[in-house]
Amino acid sequence: MIEAIVLLLGFLSAGTAASALVIRNFYHICQPSEVLIFAGSRRRTQEGEEGKEVGYRLVKGGSSIQVPVIERTFRMNLTNMIIDLKVVNAYSKGGIPLTVQGVANIKIAGEEPTIHNAIERLLGKSRKEIEQLAKETLEGTLRGVLASLTPEEANADQIAFAKILLEEAEDDLEQLGIVLDSLQIQNISDDVDYLDSIGRKQQAELLRDARIAEAKAKAESVINASENKRLVALRRIERDLEISKAEAERRVRDALTKRVAIIAEAESLVGAEIAKTQAQVAVQTERIKQVEHQLQADVIAPAEAESKRAISKAKADAASIVEDGKAQVEGIKSLAQSWKAAGSNAKDIFLLQKLDVLLQAMATSIPDVEVQNLTVIDSQSGSNATKMAAFVEQLRQTTGIDVNQLAQRFVDGKSPLASEKSALPHDV
Repeated sequence: MIEAIVLLLGFLSAGTAASALVIRNFYHICQPSEVLIFAGSRRRTQEGEEGKEVGYRLVKGGSSIQVPVIERTFRMNLTNMIIDLKVVNAYSKGGIPLTVQGVANIKIAGEEPTIHNAIERLLGKSRKEIEQLAKETLEGTLRGVLASLTPEEANADQIAFAKILLEEAEDDLEQLGIVLDSLQIQNISDDVDYLDSIGRKQQAELLRDARIAEAKAKAESVINASENKRLVALRRIERDLEISKAEAERRVRDALTKRVAIIAEAESLVGAEIAKTQAQVAVQTERIKQVEHQLQADVIAPAEAESKRAISKAKADAASIVEDGKAQVEGIKSLAQSWKAAGSNAKDIFLLQKLDVLLQAMATSIPDVEVQNLTVIDSQSGSNATKMAAFVEQLRQTTGIDVNQLAQRFVDGKSPLASEKSALPHDV
């Protein structure tokens, strides 16, 4: 450094205008958010690693002069870079594809020895190229971490998931000379609604636990209230019991003091009642005897006489009934003997006897009727004989021709025509 300053002063002695130009071109001020890299032929031992030399020198903060011709100056920005991470269809443990969104804050390492990795790998690259390289590295690490976690583990504790991802990504980013300041997982989702199902399940479990807790709280409240009521009731019962005991003791004391007087009074009342009862017993005994004699005279004696009279009458009636029965028996025996003597005509004789009585009864109920003609028809002739008889009668009534007389004359050998003419009306 001293040699560079001496060399620069030598150049400055050449002229003022040239010195201003040299200061502007070779004097570099390092901002707090960057690091200056003076690359040249000189090599310096890397801090922290003895025996290893590099072909550049670092300036972080402050200022330094570039050795003309020998050195070349590079600036490396150390400010934060924000990277949006999005991994689609990253298969988790169990084969469920997940979509993970997150944001990471990175920067180029400003401390040794990591800064040497950044110089070797990132020097000369734009910030977009550095961001893209870090993004691809983080997404690859993210896929690797998801492959070892189930969706439940990744979604249940996103902070722990980000911590694991941060630990896994630090080594890879350190090889690139990049420091991962922070990593936040913003969203984890899937296209098959697996996490939504888990969420609904967890929500249902939370709701169930809340209801169970509420029911337990209510039950405990009811139990506590019941216990309080029980204690209050027990205290009330104990109080009433003490009051009842005191009242009973008072009554016992009063009863003991009044016992003698009450006993004497009761004995006197009982003695009087006993004497009165004994007197009434004697009176009632005599009255019972009197009533017995009166009943004997008024009720029992007349009843016995009436009973004897009724028995005598019943015997007389029975004797009369017995004699009538004997007479009927004798009559029936005579009838049976007559029936037996009549033989087969007994039934007809019996019916004729009964028929005479029935005809007399029927004759008395029928008015006097004059019968002019009576035609008897054999029932075996059938309905045709009945019709013929009706026809003959109608013919006689309408024309005056008596078929029966004509038939009789024919049987007797007389001319039926003469009788027919004589029978005809004169107008015919």
